[in-house]
Amino acid sequence: MPKVTGPYAPGTPCWADLMVPDQQAALDFYRDLFGWQGEIGPPETGGYAVCSLNGEPVAGIMAAMNPDGTVPDPMPPAVWTTYLATADADATENAVTANGGQVIMPGMDVLTLGRMAVISDPTNAVFGLWQARDFPGAGIVNEPGAIIWNELNTTDPATASSFYSTALGLTATPTEGAQAYYSLSTNGRTVAGMQHLSTLEALPPNTPSHWLPYFAVDDPDSTTAALTRSGGTILKPPFDMIAGRMALLQDPQGGTFAIIKTSPPA
Repeated sequence: MPKVTGPYAPGTPCWADLMVPDQQAALDFYRDLFGWQGEIGPPETGGYAVCSLNGEPVAGIMAAMNPDGTVPDPMPPAVWTTYLATADADATENAVTANGGQVIMPGMDVLTLGRMAVISDPTNAVFGLWQARDFPGAGIVNEPGAIIWNELNTTDPATASSFYSTALGLTATPTEGAQAYYSLSTNGRTVAGMQHLSTLEALPPNTPSHWLPYFAVDDPDSTTAALTRSGGTILKPPFDMIAGRMALLQDPQGGTFAIIKTSPPA
């Protein structure tokens, strides 16, 4: 089992969570699709649900709400958020604003678990920052039902490359064998990908720049069939590409994500 046994290096995607109008419906959907276990959390965490896979934390699901705990009106769309690890959330937040990004939710402590912030890059892709204390992030990755990849789909790769390099220490380099695709690396280790937003032709018009989580599966075709039976939407059906066989999907509330069965290295 690919457990994470140490802290995530700064700049590495370390967690992802889903904000939805109906939290219990999302918990039920992802339990059936990926085998996650999770329940609505206590009031002191705003009901935040930490979902587990094989006993390890794998992702979060929360109900959409305003900072004061009230229900938003209008209700925002369901959305997955990728969190990047940082050793100092406040310092990274300052680097973000100094390099053209914006702060959406300033740094705040989450009990003794860590410190978080939500920001957007200069191309308007929203992501989170996580400074770990008691909770490092996902405890299992790269296994069916767990996150295996995170990808920035942006309207301006050049601007994004400069921003993530300066603000978060991520280096963008062209990926060998993949046209117009970039690897994002920290300390020489590839941790995420980046491409132009237009590459995802299946997305609705005017989709903004965003981070997209990929979940590993044993069989993209059967997982896609299960998703449709549960009310989800296929944006792009399973297809073969350089890294394996993948599909682009939406859950019944509109949360967009990808699934992939990776190919063995050549």
